[in-house]
Amino acid sequence: MALLGSLLRRGIRLSNVVRRKKLNAQKLQKKTFSKLIAKARNTHFGRKYGFEDILSSVLFEEGKTYYQKYSENVPIYDYNKIYQEWWHRTLAGEKSVTWPGRVRYFALSSGTSEATSKYIPVSKSMSKAIQKTSIRQILTLGRYQNLPSTLYEKGMLMLGGSTNLNFRDNHFEGDLSGITASKIPFWFQRFYKPGREIASETDWAVKLDEITEQASQWDIGFIVGVPAWLQLLMEKIIAHYKVKTIHDIWPNLEVFCHGGVSFEPYKQGFEKLLGRPITYIETYLASEGFIAFQTNPNAEGMQLVLDNGIFFEFIPFTDENFSADGELINKPKTLLIEDVEEGREYALLISTCSGAWRYLIGDTIRFTSKAKSEIVITGRTKHFLSLCGEHLSVDNMNKAIELIAQEEKINVREFTVAGIKHDNLFAHHWYIGTDDPADAATLSQKIDAKLKELNDDYAVERRHALKDVLVTVLPSATFYKWMQSKGKMGGQHKFPRVLKKGMVTDWEDFLQTQGIAPERIR
Repeated sequence: MALLGSLLRRGIRLSNVVRRKKLNAQKLQKKTFSKLIAKARNTHFGRKYGFEDILSSVLFEEGKTYYQKYSENVPIYDYNKIYQEWWHRTLAGEKSVTWPGRVRYFALSSGTSEATSKYIPVSKSMSKAIQKTSIRQILTLGRYQNLPSTLYEKGMLMLGGSTNLNFRDNHFEGDLSGITASKIPFWFQRFYKPGREIASETDWAVKLDEITEQASQWDIGFIVGVPAWLQLLMEKIIAHYKVKTIHDIWPNLEVFCHGGVSFEPYKQGFEKLLGRPITYIETYLASEGFIAFQTNPNAEGMQLVLDNGIFFEFIPFTDENFSADGELINKPKTLLIEDVEEGREYALLISTCSGAWRYLIGDTIRFTSKAKSEIVITGRTKHFLSLCGEHLSVDNMNKAIELIAQEEKINVREFTVAGIKHDNLFAHHWYIGTDDPADAATLSQKIDAKLKELNDDYAVERRHALKDVLVTVLPSATFYKWMQSKGKMGGQHKFPRVLKKGMVTDWEDFLQTQGIAPERIR
């Protein structure tokens, strides 16, 4: 491992010297677009929507004629629409439906807003693209000057879904983290933990137990995964070995690579488990592709991956384009990356080398630097509250909880919010998961005050139609039990930050099964 680590360290240092020229996002995206269209022009999808003609526009016409044709020819798809029209054929084993060849792997994803599983195709091209972007991210570590050179000889714990994929009919299906871990390059196997055997375990509780038993034998330098599940694992390891911090077991732990959910609400509780500060690196790896990652320690956001199999479009996230339930209205104007503005919120459309075309992934983002193509995730199109015009984003919610947890010196493990009727008007009902003593009335007052500071629309509506802020404090285990009841423990699963429609009733019914009286809910 020392030799491999030494080679990796040299490669990282070299990549830090050979810096890329100034980023030309427009040029990179046009090239990516032409490659995607050229590759897919003879698929069923490509023939229907005139990809050959669009490709000619890219190659032989000036300006944005190609994009005008693309946006006029190809409709915007969400998952349900593209599955019903196209991907169900891909899942059945048909070749060249939306991407050339037969797709053998499907990532199961219910996101945090859907009850049933989604089947997201993962083509060979996409698997290679994800690996390529992962290597790029590793190579950016040379920009983190505080990391010791010996780090690159240490193990990397990747806590994800099972690599024991389910074979059904003519394809394999499972969590994307399980699919990618099953395809780890041979040279990386010596660094990879928990190793093939434990990684294949399908029972999440058993997997955590097996990792805990082996933890003291590993020299871990990196940990990768969703914050909530890694925090649970670290607590389990600390308790098992009767130590004070995770650094008592893994003294060389230096980096936590996180994604899938904002880390800020977890940060205070997470750092209580550490013996000293570590470096945090954010990634944006969705079931549909590796979209962005943090490229240096001073970056405010993550840099979009502009030249590796994903073409981006942006829809302004406004009342003109989206309903109060996050549904797309009519045919909105879409923007290319050169047309966006910093500070504005956009819903993300992607076209990919897995055969997603003008696909509304469901996330909302904001550009922190247009010049560097850096973004932050602000929430989900369906995970915001606007019952009466308050336009409360997940970004607002995360920030409010982070500040309040610091002030109250409590560890908020999970939270969710429901918009409810309040007499003839409206209210927000917050459910706060913490194992520390917390007063619901105090949290209600502070949440309300913070959100008024963070969001002007919220402040206005609190004087009018939004009449109350209710808070129910729950043990953090309640949230994990609900996840378990839905078969969503571990992997890339996250608890939804906003409950809407039937999920509110489902959650309230579950709370009653846990012995929480109805009067605590309303």
